[in-house]
Amino acid sequence: MTDLNERQDKPGPGRWMRVLLVVSLAVNLAVVGVVAGWALRHGGHHGHHPSRLDMAGGPLTRALNDEDRRAIGQRMREVWRERGGNRAGIRSSFDALVVDLRAVPFDPDRVAERMREQREGFAARFEMGQEVLIAHLAAMSDADRAAYADRLEARIEDYRARRSGKDRD
Repeated sequence: MTDLNERQDKPGPGRWMRVLLVVSLAVNLAVVGVVAGWALRHGGHHGHHPSRLDMAGGPLTRALNDEDRRAIGQRMREVWRERGGNRAGIRSSFDALVVDLRAVPFDPDRVAERMREQREGFAARFEMGQEVLIAHLAAMSDADRAAYADRLEARIEDYRARRSGKDRD
């Protein structure tokens, strides 16, 4: 009988094992949540991030369904290559801007010129994106285009509702 009483009084490895298992489960669930959240936000078709397209087109691209967004993104990459898109040139332009910003003495006219060149490049890419989007919209059926218009309207209304809530703060 005394052996049984002694075992009940001591916190045995069973209790610590349960605590350890619960903590381990919590950590594993947290890791799964982080990975799933990252995959939902940054994952996508072939590693391309629809969010980049969304940032460029705002509600116009966010209102597209996933299939249309992927098709437009793919077409934009094709047109970029067809028109001789030059990532290395863009990269070197930013590198040159950084050098100009660090130059002593600082030449604001040179930096302004560099920024103007970049702005023109951004504008050309944005215009190309609009051309691709318009061509895609023109190829849609009337029903699909109406559904797109409904989603766009809802996005704009959601944005306005969020903005009006922020203005009150």
